[in-house]
Amino acid sequence: MGDENRTIDIQFHFHPFSPILEIQILIFVAFLLMYIGSLIGNATIFLTVWAEHSLHTPMYFFLANLAVLEIFYSSTVAPLALVNLLTMGRIPISVTGCGTQMFFFVFLGSADCILLGIMAYDRFVAIRDPLRYTLIMRWQLCAQLAMGALVLGFILALQLTALIFHLPFCGQNRITHFYCDVLPILRLACGDTRMQEAMIFIVSVIILTLPFSLISISYIFIVGAILKIRSAEGRHKAFSTCSSHLTVVLLQYGCCSLIYLRPSSSYNPEMGRVVSVVYTFVTPVLNPLIYSMRNKELKDALNKVMKRHLLR
Repeated sequence: MGDENRTIDIQFHFHPFSPILEIQILIFVAFLLMYIGSLIGNATIFLTVWAEHSLHTPMYFFLANLAVLEIFYSSTVAPLALVNLLTMGRIPISVTGCGTQMFFFVFLGSADCILLGIMAYDRFVAIRDPLRYTLIMRWQLCAQLAMGALVLGFILALQLTALIFHLPFCGQNRITHFYCDVLPILRLACGDTRMQEAMIFIVSVIILTLPFSLISISYIFIVGAILKIRSAEGRHKAFSTCSSHLTVVLLQYGCCSLIYLRPSSSYNPEMGRVVSVVYTFVTPVLNPLIYSMRNKELKDALNKVMKRHLLR
């Protein structure tokens, strides 16, 4: 009971990137620009897919879902991080607030990774069996897959967050990070964390290793199928569509694996904070740029939507 009361009273503080205010302001400006860019870019992709009938296909359905996930995912981290950058980490966050942020971060991040795996399967079916693509990827199946990503992410996040915040926090309350991430919070606990570390590894395998393995297998078959396409234009279109997805996959899974698929004892807080910037700020702003620049169909649809609205 004493540990529980002590944990409830604790407030966490985020350790600033630098003790120099000018450097903090520079980082704040960079983070703010990336956050605004991610909101505008992902909202543009979602609205373009929603408004343009020619994009009402499984591939763009999943892309629109990814865009919405990215908006909520980055919004879970960015506002609090921006406030703490300006205040040099002086504004505290309660245990409840920290747990809430961690839950939504794990929930949306997990769903994001699972959805990238689903998108690889969609591209595999489209290239491997184009004649039966619409029969296989029915709208009902697409909706079930998208919902499945959310449900699985929710369950994993709920279990992991509950397990971590069941621990007592009775010592240092300064988080060497810019949001309530799993490993930095676990380092502040003063109980036995072996069960929590095992759970982190299991969740990481489910949301990182398994989807990435499926993506890798899918791309082996995809490359083989693309090489069999006779027309150079057809090969170029297929490679262009898949390379944009693969770029996003490598960024997301690569950086997350550096943090979560290694023993907790070897976690480096400073390196973890820097790498986290990639998948919390950089990837959400790069996703719409990568997909729009490398996808002629999406660019043409965006131009059509803009012209329609300008002519009104």
